[in-house]
Amino acid sequence: MNSTPTVSVCMTTYNHAPYIAQAIESVLAQRTSFGVELIVGEDCSTDSTAEICRRYAEQYPERVRIVSSETNVGWRANYRRTIAAARGKYIALCDGDDWWSDPTKLQSQVEALEAAPECAMCYTRSERRADTSGESHIYPAGECHTSFEDMLRLNTAENSTTVAKREVVERYYAEVRPDTHPEWLTDDLPMWLWVSAHYPICYIDRVTATHRILATSVSHSNDYRRRLAFCDSLADIMLWFDERYGERRMHRFLARRKQNVALWTLSHNGTVGDYLARWTNDVRHEPILLFNVAAYGLFVKKIFYRMWVKR
Repeated sequence: MNSTPTVSVCMTTYNHAPYIAQAIESVLAQRTSFGVELIVGEDCSTDSTAEICRRYAEQYPERVRIVSSETNVGWRANYRRTIAAARGKYIALCDGDDWWSDPTKLQSQVEALEAAPECAMCYTRSERRADTSGESHIYPAGECHTSFEDMLRLNTAENSTTVAKREVVERYYAEVRPDTHPEWLTDDLPMWLWVSAHYPICYIDRVTATHRILATSVSHSNDYRRRLAFCDSLADIMLWFDERYGERRMHRFLARRKQNVALWTLSHNGTVGDYLARWTNDVRHEPILLFNVAAYGLFVKKIFYRMWVKR
């Protein structure tokens, strides 16, 4: 820890006892020609996560250090303090329930960024794997996006595949101040949107990490209300960034997509009253959505779905 590393790997974790060792080992297995530190933000887990992290910090004191406190601070503050502890020129992210599958990931990404100093971020494809069934698919399946407008259409940068310049990440926090947006239920999407709005970004077209999809998390839940709240949060983040950095060029598309995602969810869940209440509220705030044909088709689907279920 005496010399300044080139890359600081920031890993936040809470109650990841079944997964954290694999995540840490995948970072330690990286083969690089430069120094790498791993900073683990451990947020007072109630399982054995903290003990596992301490064992690695004791075994690799020159490579692993833990950021923690006596009380739980929540995911956003834990994310921020872990990044704030970074010392490297670059920051790489790996969530505590994910892992890196390519031991040359960091070497390849740093080489790409050093070869293109105008780029602020480099990411790769990932494998998304369901924890319960083991089913997986490659993300993104299609094109990897690099422009701000394309990233608004579809963010193709998986958090655990990214490497970014630390100074750029700090500029994001100073300008956007995500802690003032408690309605945002994720911190990585706004970060990568902001970076793509201000700097060139690049990608390496191969899979280097696995994103583990848990049965229950902020982004995945059996409760449709929680799923809907998370999707609304993502949509609102994109609308916010389009308004401030995109001159509202994508506003109509993003507003329509937000409504379609919500109404598609409600076409399977909730009551007809829930569906109509959401449609009415959307149209009240965005009158142009009155002409969203998909909303009427989904309503018909809702009626027939209820009739089928009652049979």
